[in-house]
Amino acid sequence: MAQDKHIAPLAGRAGTASYRWVVRSSRTGNRGFTWASVLPGVNALVHYDRSWLRGDLLAGITVAAYLVPQVMAYAEVAGLPAVAGLSTVVAPLLVYAIFGSSRQLSLGPEATTSLMTGVAVASMLGIPAGQTAPDPARYAQVAAVVAVSTGLICVLGYLARLGFLADLLSRPVLVGYMIGVAVLMIVSQLGKVTGVDVSGEQPWDEIVSLALQLAQVNTPTLVLAVAVVAALFVFRRWFPGWPGPLIVMVGAAAIVHLAGLDALGVELVGRVSAALPGVRIPSLTGVDWMQVLPAAVGIAIVGYSDTVLTGRAFASKRQEETDANQEWLALGLANLAAGLTHGFPVSSSASRTALGESMGSRTQLHSLVALAVVLAATFFLGPVLAGFPRAALGGVVIYAALRLIDLPDLRRLRRFRMSELILALATAACVVGFGVLIGIGVAVVCSMLDVLRRIAKPHAGVLGFVPGLAGMHDVHDYPHVAQVPGLVVFRYDSPIFFANADDFRHRAVSAVDSAPGPVKWFVLNCEANTSLDLTAIDALADLRRELSSRGIVLALARLKRSTRADLDRAGFGREVAGRIYPTLPTAVDAYVDWVEETTGERPPWADAVPQPPPLPGGLDEWRYDQPDD
Repeated sequence: MAQDKHIAPLAGRAGTASYRWVVRSSRTGNRGFTWASVLPGVNALVHYDRSWLRGDLLAGITVAAYLVPQVMAYAEVAGLPAVAGLSTVVAPLLVYAIFGSSRQLSLGPEATTSLMTGVAVASMLGIPAGQTAPDPARYAQVAAVVAVSTGLICVLGYLARLGFLADLLSRPVLVGYMIGVAVLMIVSQLGKVTGVDVSGEQPWDEIVSLALQLAQVNTPTLVLAVAVVAALFVFRRWFPGWPGPLIVMVGAAAIVHLAGLDALGVELVGRVSAALPGVRIPSLTGVDWMQVLPAAVGIAIVGYSDTVLTGRAFASKRQEETDANQEWLALGLANLAAGLTHGFPVSSSASRTALGESMGSRTQLHSLVALAVVLAATFFLGPVLAGFPRAALGGVVIYAALRLIDLPDLRRLRRFRMSELILALATAACVVGFGVLIGIGVAVVCSMLDVLRRIAKPHAGVLGFVPGLAGMHDVHDYPHVAQVPGLVVFRYDSPIFFANADDFRHRAVSAVDSAPGPVKWFVLNCEANTSLDLTAIDALADLRRELSSRGIVLALARLKRSTRADLDRAGFGREVAGRIYPTLPTAVDAYVDWVEETTGERPPWADAVPQPPPLPGGLDEWRYDQPDD
C-alpha cells in the first residue's frame, strides 16, 4: 500500500509529454574577419547617431583640457621632457579611435606604464635613481624602442588569440580593480591638491610623506581643490546635462587669475611647447634586447590588463561589449605608433575615461575631438592652458576616481554571496598594495581558487518524475516528486575530475543510502559529466564495484560520444557495456523491463512510468558512432 502511494503521482503524468527530434549539422561555418570587426571604431562612426554628438564634443574638449597637463607630467615620470607627452598622445588617440573596441576608453600615457618605462630605461642605461639622463636623446631613443617592442608583443598576442585571458577576470575582479585604481588615482593627486612635494614609491609612502608635511600644506591650493570636487558633485546632482568639469576648470582658472592666487602658491600648468616630432624609426644601435624584451613584456601585460579591465568596466555600465582580442591589436598598434613618433609606451587612462564618460562620451569620436583640441592647444591655445591651476586638475581627477567606487555594486555582491564581496575587496587591496600587475595576478588566482572550490563541491541531486511536467527533476525542487521504486537516478552537476572525484563517489553512495527503499539500479545522468580524466574514471569504477557488492546495477544515461570514447580508452566501457542509454526515459524503461524479466511479472507501478519516445529511424538500440544530437 505504501508502495502504491509512493508512485501514485506518476499516474496523472503518463502520456502528457510530447517529443520531437531535431537534427543539427555538426559542422559550423567560419565567418572569418570583416572590416567591422577589425575596425570597430570606424564601424561605430559609420553608424553614428547624431544625438550622440553633444556628449562626444563635450567629452572630447573636457578630456583634452585634462589630458594636456597630465600627459606632460607622465612624460616627466618616464624620465623624458614634458613635451614628449604631447608627441606620445597624438598618434595613439588616432589609432585607438580606429581599431579600439571600447567606445569610452581614452588611450595615451598612463601613470603605471610611464613609471615602468622610466625604471626600465634608466636601468638599461645605468642611470642611478633620481638622476637625470646625461644623454637625453639616447634616453628618448631607448624609450621609443621599448614602445615599439611593447607594440609588437601586443600584436603577437592578437595573432595568438590571447584575448581569452580576459575571461579570467570576473565581475568581482572588475569591481575591485576599479576601486583599487580609484585609490591609486586619489593618492597620485595628493601633491597637486595640497601644494606639498609628496614622495614615495608606494601609496602608503606617499600618504606618510604628506602626513609628515601637514604644516606645509598650501591652504589656497587645498581649498581650491576641495571646491572643485564639491562643485563637480553639485553639477552631477542638480545639473547633470551641463558640462560640469569644463565649466569648473574655466571657473577655477578665472578665480585664480582675478584673485591673484598664483602669488599665494597656487601652481598653474604653465607654458606649452608647440614642437611635435615627426615619424621616424628609432635607432636600434647598441640596444640590449635581453633587457628590452622583459621590460616590454611586463609593460604589455600591465597595459593590456589595464586596458581590457577598464574597457569592460565602462562598457558594462551601458550594456555594451568589448572585444578582448581586438584590444591586443588596438593597444599594439597604438604603441607602435607611439614609438614611431618618438614617444614612449601607452595604455588606457581610467581617469580620462571616467572623465569622458561623466561628460556623456558615446563613441571614439570624443577621442578624435580630444586629439583636435590637443593639436589646437599645442599650437594656438598655449596661453589658455597655461592658466589652468594644477589643483583644479587634481580635483577633477579625484572626482572621477570617486565615481569609480560603485557602492551599489558592492552591496549587490554582498547580497549575492559573501565570497564575491571578499574577492572584490581583495582585488582592490592587491592593486593598491602591490601594483596593477601583481594585484591582477593575485585576483585571478583568487578567482580560480573560488571556481575550483565550487567545482570541487557542486550541486548533486536525485531525480524523479513530476506530474504534468516533462522530463525528470531534482526531488528537492518540487513538493510532489515521485521516484520509481528500486531506482535511483543521480545527477552530479559538474565535470568529474581529480578535484571532485572522491566527492562524487561519496555523494553517489549517500544517494543510495538515503533512498526510500531497497535499490536495485543506479542510473547516472552524465549530461554534465564531460571531459573525464583518469581519476574520475577510477572513481566510477570504484562506485561500480561498491554498488555491485550490494547487488545494485550501475547504468549510464545521456553520455556524450566523446565521453564514451574516454571510458573505452580507460577500459571502463567494457564494464558497463549494455547499460548505457541515450536518454533518461530509455534508461528508466530498461529498468522496468529488467524488473519484469527478473521477477517474471510486470510490476504494479510500471504503467505509471512515462514511456520514452521511439528512437529515430526505428532503431532499437543506440549507436555511438552516430553524430551527437
